[in-house]
Amino acid sequence: MKVAVVKETDPVEHRVALVPDVVRRLIGAGLEVAVEAGAGVRAHRPDEEYRDAGAEITANPLDGADVVLSVQPISAAQVRDLRVDAVSISFLPLAQNVDLIRTLRDAKVTSFAMELIPRISRAQAMDALSSQALVAGYRAVLVAAERLPKFFPLFMTAAGTVPPAKVLVLGAGVAGLQAIATARRLGAQVEAYDVRAAAAEEVRSLGARFVELDLPTLEGAGGYAREMTEERAQTQRELLAPHVMAADVLITTAAVPGREAPLLVERTAVEGMAAGSVVVDLAAESGGNVEGSVPGEEVTVGQTLVWGGRNVPSQLPVHASKLYSTNVTELLLLMTSDGEVTPDFSDEIVEGTCVTHDGVVRNEAARRLLGEDG
Repeated sequence: MKVAVVKETDPVEHRVALVPDVVRRLIGAGLEVAVEAGAGVRAHRPDEEYRDAGAEITANPLDGADVVLSVQPISAAQVRDLRVDAVSISFLPLAQNVDLIRTLRDAKVTSFAMELIPRISRAQAMDALSSQALVAGYRAVLVAAERLPKFFPLFMTAAGTVPPAKVLVLGAGVAGLQAIATARRLGAQVEAYDVRAAAAEEVRSLGARFVELDLPTLEGAGGYAREMTEERAQTQRELLAPHVMAADVLITTAAVPGREAPLLVERTAVEGMAAGSVVVDLAAESGGNVEGSVPGEEVTVGQTLVWGGRNVPSQLPVHASKLYSTNVTELLLLMTSDGEVTPDFSDEIVEGTCVTHDGVVRNEAARRLLGEDG
């Protein structure tokens, strides 16, 4: 069977779905690999590396393709170029791709969404949300350090002592914990907050101080936080405001797939930060944790620079691609036997990740979006 890797068309997407190192694994499993010419260039993976790994370089990888791998969802036009029963594996945000899901259904293409990988131990190697969050958390600190007009670490010099920068991280999931670890490595004084009680121990294990608020915790399913009432959210924003205003750098990472990001910080708190402070909102694309942040833009709120994240993992495409490539390959190989890709829907990973199959929308949330519930 033929696995096609297409070139990403989004101008801000620099990742590639498959890196040359992993091509050999697929070939070893009895699959053929065709890569669109130039697909890996923006991830610094030239065509020659794919060719050396055994892949075919072609201008039209979809011709005869049984499986299509991509980072962003393939286009409706690409779907129509696929044969019936072909398989597409990519990120596929449901609410933003209702028309595409309908097209995939009507074309009888089997589609899998990487953000739907169940958060179970057996699926950890396939968890693309976590792997890309790791990249985003690291990148967030580099962005802040570059823009902050101060040192991150403590310096004791003959000209006096320079205190370390104060960094506040809101959200202690994968991205938040990586942001904490990176800020600590750069020498900053770090504190963090998360609504989940389990996060406190993880924050402290990285050498940061956990911000204690007199509020009940909100443990949810799959490692995510439960949605909170607006009353509790407002109380939380008020209690966090003094910590925000005391920070030189604020990094926010609270996001849940398929839902709007919670507003954690109001504009007044940002305006109360010292001149030259920096805010990095990794959730800007899904509504933003910080009032006033704009995806892909730097704006000034008061005397604070607010950087809104947009496709942040793509800004470090070499390792983001390597990690994502492993995630995609693990899912594909789970469905591969003797060179044939045959999804087994009795497997909870396959079933949980599938959006469309054989002309049917299998994912419940997608059915609701298409008005097919019930």
